[in-house]
Amino acid sequence: MSEVIRGLARERGVPVEVRLRADLDRLVKGVPHQGVAAEAGPFPYVEAEDILTRAVGAHEAAFLVVLDGIQDPQNLGAILRTAEAAGAHGLILPRDRAVGVTPGAVRASAGATEHLPVARVTNLAAFLEWIKGQGVWVVGADPTGERLLYSAELTGPLALVIGAEGRGLRPLVRSRCDVQVRIPLSGGVASLNASCAAAVCIFEVIRQRQMARRGSG
Repeated sequence: MSEVIRGLARERGVPVEVRLRADLDRLVKGVPHQGVAAEAGPFPYVEAEDILTRAVGAHEAAFLVVLDGIQDPQNLGAILRTAEAAGAHGLILPRDRAVGVTPGAVRASAGATEHLPVARVTNLAAFLEWIKGQGVWVVGADPTGERLLYSAELTGPLALVIGAEGRGLRPLVRSRCDVQVRIPLSGGVASLNASCAAAVCIFEVIRQRQMARRGSG
C-alpha cells in the first residue's frame, strides 16, 4: 500500500518523506494513521457573496445553512455532512466565538468539506440583513420559535440559521430572522443536539422542495 501511495503522490507532484512511526505518532497526536499522514495547508474558505452567486447560478432556489456560534468540531462536521448530502449551496460561519473547520470537523464531515463551500463572516447579523436584501428568506431554528417547522413555507430562497449548543440563537441574530421555527418534541428533553436539529430542519427543506417540484411537474 505504501508504494501505491508514493506512486500516486509522485504523479501529482506531492513530495513524500519517509519517517519513523514514532514521528507520525507525534505529528498526528494520537489519531490513528495506519502509517500514512498528509500535511495540508489552511482550510480554503470562500467568500460568502460567492456562495450566494453560486446558488443563483444554479437556477434553483438558494439554500444556505448558517451556524450561529457552534463550538463543537464534531457538531460542525456532522452539520457539514448533512448539508452537503442534502444539496445545500454553502455553509456560513461567524469568524469569531465559533469553531472553524478544524481537522476534527473535517473528519466528522466524512469528506463533505471537499465539496461544500464554507465561508466565514465578521458580522453574522449584518450578513443576514444583506441576504434578506437579495431576496433570501431567513429562517431561524429555535426551541421557542413561533411556527412549527412542518407548517412553515420553506420552498423559496432561504437561509436556515442554527443556533449554538445550549444558548441557541443570539438575540441580535434572532432579530434578523424573518421567522423562527421549532421542531415539535414530545419527550422529556427540551431541545435536540445542534447537529440533530440541523439535520431535521435541512431535510424538511428538501422534502418540501421535492413535493413542490412534483406538484408543478
